[in-house]
Amino acid sequence: MRLQVKGKNVEVSDTIRRYAEEKMRKLNRQLHDLAEVELELRVEKNPSIADNQVAEVTVRTKGPTLRVTEASTDMRASIDQLTEKLLRQVEHARGKRRGRQVRDNGIPPGGSMSIPADEEEAGPRIVRTKQFSVKPMSAEEAALQLELIGHDFFVFRSDESGEINVLYRRRDGGYGLIEPSG
Repeated sequence: MRLQVKGKNVEVSDTIRRYAEEKMRKLNRQLHDLAEVELELRVEKNPSIADNQVAEVTVRTKGPTLRVTEASTDMRASIDQLTEKLLRQVEHARGKRRGRQVRDNGIPPGGSMSIPADEEEAGPRIVRTKQFSVKPMSAEEAALQLELIGHDFFVFRSDESGEINVLYRRRDGGYGLIEPSG
């Protein structure tokens, strides 16, 4: 496993770097030697975000690419939460890969009842649905609303075109606007 620790909006101290490397070593047993692990530590500058100490890891393997982001008020706590979540994701990915393997006799490991086909191909699932009224407003008004609620995106109806638009916060601190075309 090759690990790279970098900082964004924060200088990564040697103690935090060593702490992160120690936590990421837990993955060494689960990951192949060729896996690339990139850990980005950053501090969100937005004062309305209380959990501004963010740790984000991207793991590139021969199989799936795994990405986990955790935020809290303490960088060490973010790294701890991230490590636990990533370990679960790695175990899940390894379990799916094992479930797809087939023995020489054509029977999957665990017998014919190991993984039902419909569960294996389920993919992402929607766990929550929200409904809200969409008010006509300008993109500037939507940006103010986005700041007030503290989310990363805001859905609104453009008062110019009448179409549904999405305003989102970019990592560089700016905003992006998604407008439907056609």
